[in-house]
Amino acid sequence: MGRGSARSTPPPGGLVTRRSAIRAGLAGLAGLLGAPFAASLSASLGASSRPLAPGLRWSGRSRAQPDDEILLGVSAAFSGPSRGLGTELYRGAMACFGQVNEQGGVNGRRITLKLYDDGYQPDPCVENTLKLMLEDEVFLLFGYVGTPTVTRVLPLLKKFQDQQMYIFFPFTGAQPQREAPYGEFAFNLRASYGQETAGLVDNFVRIGRRRIAVFYQADAYGRSGWAGVRAALARHGETIAGEATYRRGTQFTSIMRPQVEILQEAEPDAVICVGAYAACAAFARDAMDLGLHVPIANLSFVGSENLLSLLVEASRDDPAHYTPWLVNSQVVPSYEDTTIPSVPEYRDLMDRYDPQVPEELVVEPYDPFPYSFTSLEGYLDAKLLTEILRRIDGTPERGKLNDAVFSVRNYDLGIGEMVSFGPDRRQGLQSVYHTVVEDGRFVTLNDWEAKFGLNATSDGAS
Repeated sequence: MGRGSARSTPPPGGLVTRRSAIRAGLAGLAGLLGAPFAASLSASLGASSRPLAPGLRWSGRSRAQPDDEILLGVSAAFSGPSRGLGTELYRGAMACFGQVNEQGGVNGRRITLKLYDDGYQPDPCVENTLKLMLEDEVFLLFGYVGTPTVTRVLPLLKKFQDQQMYIFFPFTGAQPQREAPYGEFAFNLRASYGQETAGLVDNFVRIGRRRIAVFYQADAYGRSGWAGVRAALARHGETIAGEATYRRGTQFTSIMRPQVEILQEAEPDAVICVGAYAACAAFARDAMDLGLHVPIANLSFVGSENLLSLLVEASRDDPAHYTPWLVNSQVVPSYEDTTIPSVPEYRDLMDRYDPQVPEELVVEPYDPFPYSFTSLEGYLDAKLLTEILRRIDGTPERGKLNDAVFSVRNYDLGIGEMVSFGPDRRQGLQSVYHTVVEDGRFVTLNDWEAKFGLNATSDGAS
């Protein structure tokens, strides 16, 4: 097994691999998918008849899965400063799949995951995806984390479109997998970043906070969120008040004073952050220390529990010191609300199975949370995918996936919102939720004016 990979169950006998072809092809891949991306895209994804790289092509093996399993391919962040995202998403999914497999699988087939770590970096993700498609010959791609990684994988799916490889429910709300030319190769469950940023902007403007600045990751993810904020502000006749960026992979120990000072000069009424938890926590810390006391909002991708854990640990004597101005949008309901049918299911299975990332992928320490918004999303992703797999008529084949997905109409996922798909509807959920920190945890925000109105002191009732 290659470095940075794992399988969540023992591999079945007789799996055909093409390691020699992968080794040969990946050498050429670096040049094909290097910077600048536009040039590499033209080089690697030209005429459909030209192979992607020497030695990289489909084996011609039947696309039907073995009789005893359905193999899903995962490339996600299990290392680096964003490893909590890949870990929590995987844990939630495996809590669901664990029960499915214990009960006999899907039509007698166990759901098995082939895992690779990409560290939330595009190039490793591309390499992993090629291995998953060409060597491991997975049935579909699942559990991917992040816009910069997913946006680099989408051209590969288009390149090999005759093989009908799809990516299901990636942990990103960006637009590329929701629109042409790549939308037909992806199925999304979560609401989009456009919907999340619109919800934040609309609520801030409604309570009089019209000058909104943006702190964002300098890549496809950050630009996607930035564009969402700009579009939402334009509908209110406003523009972005100020902006500052950071590099993907920034650690919590980094100093964000320059970014805070840039935004302080803009005198914003609120800041919307589009990033991952380590950098966004560092920004929230330094904003509080330097006197930028305005609401600081984060999108769901940030990893709320990871962000909160860093800020609480850094606040020494007062655990709430860095958190009074935080407001995070979410794309799943609160895992504390056990009146929602899927929440007690999820909590019970997380307790029962307590899934862990395979040891060979653990290169840095990480303490998972008993429950989190990210693992709840992973659980819902797996629950819906299981339902789709059950709807495949006969032997699982990729050519049957579209019909199975499009048969999902008004499906009750157990969270109070029905899920529907169709040829022109490739996103299952539309709802966005808002949360603030109380007593060391994120809870639902019910009164924006009381909490963040211009006369509020950040400690109003929520």
